[in-house]
Amino acid sequence: MANTPRFTEKQGSRSMSIEVEVLLQEAKENIEAAQNYRAELQQRLHGLNQARKQVRGSASQTQEVLRRHFQELQAGVSRLLNERLGLLLEEVDAIEQDSVRPLDDCQKLIEHGVSAADELLREGEAAIRCGIGEKDDKLGSFTKKALQIQLDSLPEVPALVDVPCLSAQLDDSLLSAVTERIARHGSVAAHPPVQIEELVERPGGVLVRWCKVDDDFTVQDYRLQYRRGNASQYEDAYIGKDSEFLVLHLDPHTDHLFRVCARGDGRAEWSPWSVPQTGYTTLAPHEWRPNSDGYILSSRRNIAMRSDSPSSARVLYSSSPTYFCGQTLTFQIMAAGQVHKQDSLGVCVEDTSGAESLQKDRAVCISTNGAVFVNGKEMTNQLPAISPGSAVTFDMEVVGLFPMTNNNMNDGGNCKLRVTIGSGNREVVFDWLLDQGVDCLFFGCSFVYPGWKVLVF
Repeated sequence: MANTPRFTEKQGSRSMSIEVEVLLQEAKENIEAAQNYRAELQQRLHGLNQARKQVRGSASQTQEVLRRHFQELQAGVSRLLNERLGLLLEEVDAIEQDSVRPLDDCQKLIEHGVSAADELLREGEAAIRCGIGEKDDKLGSFTKKALQIQLDSLPEVPALVDVPCLSAQLDDSLLSAVTERIARHGSVAAHPPVQIEELVERPGGVLVRWCKVDDDFTVQDYRLQYRRGNASQYEDAYIGKDSEFLVLHLDPHTDHLFRVCARGDGRAEWSPWSVPQTGYTTLAPHEWRPNSDGYILSSRRNIAMRSDSPSSARVLYSSSPTYFCGQTLTFQIMAAGQVHKQDSLGVCVEDTSGAESLQKDRAVCISTNGAVFVNGKEMTNQLPAISPGSAVTFDMEVVGLFPMTNNNMNDGGNCKLRVTIGSGNREVVFDWLLDQGVDCLFFGCSFVYPGWKVLVF
C-alpha cells in the first residue's frame, strides 16, 4: 500500500501564516480603499455644501436686490408724481390769479360807480326836498354832477364764455400702461446668461474665455471685470464683442477673481454677473531687457521703442528666456518707422551680443516685409507686411526629441519644434530642428531705423 503524503505541523503553520498575510494585505487594501472612499464622499459633501451655499446666498442677495430696487423705484415714482402734481397745482394757481385780477379791477370800478350813484341819489333827493330859495342852486349842482358821472356809461363785464373755466385733463390710460410695464419689469434667472469657460495662465496675465449659456439671449456686448483676491472693488478689463480677453499686468502667484456679464441686443442694462472664478498666473511677465542701447522701454518694460542712436546695437532681447513651448507669444506693432530688410521679430535660443539681426542661426523670425527666416535662411512662404496695428503671434510645441549620438549630431539635431507664425489673417507652419533640447527661449526684435514701437505679451 502506497504511502499518502502528509503535511507536517511546520508546513501547516507556514500555510496558515501565508493565509493570514494575504488576509492582512487585503484588509489593509480595503482600509485604504475605505479611506479613499470616505475622502471622496467628504469632498462631494463639501461640493454639495458649496452648491447649497451658492443657491441660498445668491437667492438671499437677489431678494435684497429686488427689494432695494423696487423700494427705490417706488420712492422715485412717488417723488415724480408729487413733483408733477405740484407743477400742475402751481399752473392752476397761476391761471386763477391771472384770470381773477381783471375781474377784481372791474369789480372795484363797478363798486366805485355804485358808491358814486348812491351819493348822487342822496344829493338829488335832498335837492328836491329843499326849500324854494335853495332849490335852484341845489338842482343846478345836482344836474352838473350827474353830467360828470356819465350815467349812460356802464363798464363792460366779460361773459362767462370769455373767462377761464379751469379743468384737469388726465389720461386714464397711464395706469394701464404703467401696469403693463410694471408687470414686465424685472426678471429672475436661475443662471446668468454668460459663464466663464476657461482661465489660462499667461506670462504676467490670465487669458479669460467665456461663453453664452442662454440660447434665447442675444448678445450685443460682453463686459469682463476682475479684482485682486483681497480687494473689494472690481475693475473693468474689457467691453466688446469678443468672447475672450487677455488680462495683463497681474502679479504672479496671486489669486484674482474674474466675472463676466453681457448686454442684450438693443438694451442699455447689463445682465447679472457670472459666478466669479479664481485664476492666477505662475509665469513672470514678458519684459524687454533694460539698459539696452538704442531702445527706450516703458515703465513695465513690455513696450520697446527704437531710438535714433545710429551707433547702438540693433537687436533687443528679452530680459530672460521667458517663452515656453505651448504658449502664445504676441508682438503688437504700436508705431512703425522706415523699413529695412534686416528688421525682424522672433525667438531665439541664445541672446548673442553684437548680432545685426534676428535673421541668424538658432532663431526663427519674421521681417517687417513679411518674410519668414529659420536659422537665418528665408522660407518660400511669406506673411503680410507688418504695419502699425499689426499683431504677430508665435506658437510652438515639441513634436520630436532624438538622442544625441555621433551619427546624428550633424544631420537633424535632437529637438524638433512645430512652429506656427501668424500675422494678419494668414499663418505659416513649419518644423524647426535644433541640435539640443530647449526648455525656454528668448524673444527679440531688431530694427535699423528709429520710430518702431513694439508691445510684447
